[in-house]
Amino acid sequence: MESSAPHRAGFINIIGRPNVGKSTLMNALVGEHLSVISPKAQTTRHRILGLVNGDDYQLVFSDTPGIIHEPKYALHKAMNEFVKISLEDADVLLFISEIYEHPTDLANVLTALQGVTARKLLLLNKVDQAKGDRVAELTQAWKDTELFEEIIPISAQENLGLDVVMARIVENLPESPPYYAKDELTDKPERFFVSEIIRGKIFTTYSKEIPYCTEVIIESFKDEPDITRISAVIFVERNSQKPIVIGKGGDKLKKVGTESRLEMEEFLGRKVFLELFVKVKENWRNDPRLLKSLGYDQSK
Repeated sequence: MESSAPHRAGFINIIGRPNVGKSTLMNALVGEHLSVISPKAQTTRHRILGLVNGDDYQLVFSDTPGIIHEPKYALHKAMNEFVKISLEDADVLLFISEIYEHPTDLANVLTALQGVTARKLLLLNKVDQAKGDRVAELTQAWKDTELFEEIIPISAQENLGLDVVMARIVENLPESPPYYAKDELTDKPERFFVSEIIRGKIFTTYSKEIPYCTEVIIESFKDEPDITRISAVIFVERNSQKPIVIGKGGDKLKKVGTESRLEMEEFLGRKVFLELFVKVKENWRNDPRLLKSLGYDQSK
């Protein structure tokens, strides 16, 4: 029996500062591991769409990079551009903060939100870590900004409050037919997520500057009857970084390759043969042509 309720659809964009839990929230709401998660800030670099479909609604979630207040590279400026676009095309804006932040810490960000016409929900994340009256105090402080329709305490990691978030999103969406086919999960191709899997392993394997100065390119992606063969290149910025990525006797690169392959097999649902190479691409974070080829340039 078909639902008599009108069909609702729209874009739900998730924004906030680096490392407040945007990707964890995105993955929890979509029910799939689409965004790279690590304890390090600035893990997400692209804008990633994830779809949630019901009989009478389609939710188009968008995870964005963390807002960078003082961009040092052209890459950072491109990441901030993704955030700017997400402010402009949202039907519902999920601004995620955490219990360790206060509205007074985010004056520049809140100023940018004042002209946004989308319905704005403040998600106060990591409430499972809060002590004393911290949640109540922050809830009142966020109410005092008068920027948000509702403040919702959540823990993206523990799935607390996410049922409330989903209900509020659907309530605030406009009546609309779906924007994407109902059987789609995301707008990104498989090879994009394969590169993100490798990049995620880089973030958990290496320390200091190495994760931030690397980029992953999928050079070949071939489906065969019993296996998918993938060849990928890890770019670094300086010659001195190459041996660090490779490791002693190739141990670090082998670790990244093995862990990536296992996750790819789970994600793709088939056997994977993975080859990894390391190459030097000097100053790639400031190379406009390369950044455009990597999908960071959103200009027409």
